Amino acid sequence: MKKMMIVMCVALALLAGCGKEEEIPKLLNVDLTVEPTKGERDEPVTFKAKVTYGEEEVKDADDVSFEIWLANSEDHEKIAATHKGNGIYELEKSFNEEGTYYVYAHVTARDMHNMPKKEFIIGTPSSPEENGGSKNMDEMDHDESDH
Repeated sequence: MKKMMIVMCVALALLAGCGKEEEIPKLLNVDLTVEPTKGERDEPVTFKAKVTYGEEEVKDADDVSFEIWLANSEDHEKIAATHKGNGIYELEKSFNEEGTYYVYAHVTARDMHNMPKKEFIIGTPSSPEENGGSKNMDEMDHDESDH
């Protein structure tokens, strides 16, 4: 009788678990593109951030901006992006100095933050940053307060 009770309890537990639909957590995804990745001086470069939350296109992000800098430079420029529709945020900018550049797309939406990074070149490449343009958390906190 005890064995029968244990088997029934296990069966009930399995059936109860099977009936539950587990919700897959949604993530804030940012697909960053730079066109062209090898540009020329004084010609426009287009930065696009396609922002999605799960399958949903995010049309109402709290903040989308692009932080751009020349490799090995302390000067970072942070520029707000414009929503072009369908979850695509965009910025067009020209550069008058040749070299290797980096861009972070800073995106805040749905109480989450995502910041993908890309490298691009204007004219002749310069020496890239040793760490590939990555920042540690202390530098990021400092930079955020400067903007």
